[in-house]
Amino acid sequence: MRVIARKPLLQFSIAHPDAKAGLDAWYHEARAAAWKSSADIKARYRSASLINKRRVVFNIRGNKFRLVADINYPVGIVYIRFIGTHEEYGRIDVENI
Repeated sequence: MRVIARKPLLQFSIAHPDAKAGLDAWYHEARAAAWKSSADIKARYRSASLINKRRVVFNIRGNKFRLVADINYPVGIVYIRFIGTHEEYGRIDVENI
């Protein structure tokens, strides 16, 4: 998969160093993945939340952080829509961010 963009992950890791290892692992796994549907994601990430056909919430570092991605399965692109703490996640509209 092509992840758009890595810069927000790196910036968040600077502000939250304890998220770095989890975000790095997620990024490398996403880049190596060939997800064709949300079922592929659930098979690998049982704790991921499927919001709709394209929107997925990944738990990072034991659910301390949340990453919201919009995934275009046919073309293999993952768009990072949000990265934040669990508390920050609670204040967003996950379907429209």
